[in-house]
Amino acid sequence: MLKAKHGFSFVAAVFVLLLVACGDDDSDFATRPSEGSSSSVTPKSSDSETSVSSSSSVTGRTSCDVNTDKNCFMDSRDGRTYKTVSIGTQTWMAENLNYAYTGVPYKVYSYTSDSTSWCNNDAANNCSKYGRLYTWAAAMDSVGTWSTNGKGCGYKKTCSPTYPVRGVCPEGWHLPTKAEFETLFTAVGGQSTAGKVLKSTSGWNSGGNGSDAFAFSALPAGHRDYYGNYNSEGDYALFWSSTESNSDDAYSMYLFYSVGDACLDYDGKFTGFSVRCLKD
Repeated sequence: MLKAKHGFSFVAAVFVLLLVACGDDDSDFATRPSEGSSSSVTPKSSDSETSVSSSSSVTGRTSCDVNTDKNCFMDSRDGRTYKTVSIGTQTWMAENLNYAYTGVPYKVYSYTSDSTSWCNNDAANNCSKYGRLYTWAAAMDSVGTWSTNGKGCGYKKTCSPTYPVRGVCPEGWHLPTKAEFETLFTAVGGQSTAGKVLKSTSGWNSGGNGSDAFAFSALPAGHRDYYGNYNSEGDYALFWSSTESNSDDAYSMYLFYSVGDACLDYDGKFTGFSVRCLKD
């Protein structure tokens, strides 16, 4: 099991911190190497009213029709369609990004992969269910393939992105900032209850399903650590922001199965997290 820096198990540490220190910048939720260099990655290829085309399903996504549904759009890069949802003044993807940012090796010390994004447990059906898990460099499009706004942003590098950062998102969408996640929390009634209303109604462990009151349909995809281990599918969801904490870490929004909070804290940039894109 993944260890937090104070020796507690990852799941136990997150559970305690969610209860008493949600958003505490002194916490650290990923085992990190003590040194190393960033990997350079290149891709292979109003009010609180809510509108959504259809709800996400943990047993397999339901495709939408861009010709008939205004809450559906197509990523021109690979032809995949995504449902969208309007919450307050923002429009979000109502499912996780599943663009295959692949083809360039990933390396932190001796730990390597042939990709910088992954399906949970390397199972293709998990990409269909959850979308892909991305390093922060991949999420930010650090090589500037689609936009230069996040160019050079990666592990062991301090960067000054130009916002909004499109990153790995489709054209017309961007990787949300920490502040934009905070805006989402406000729109759904506050950070202390945001987890409950943003989580999907099925798929979470130990009775942790949400109400999905705003059709955000957050699914518990877990994450990939830098050793290449996949952790806690069903327990939590983690979403990258485009806001950097320091050269090693960037902020993410996360939801845990056993609490109703939604939290923002920093995590190691080498970790594989989900991506939810926000409309420009």
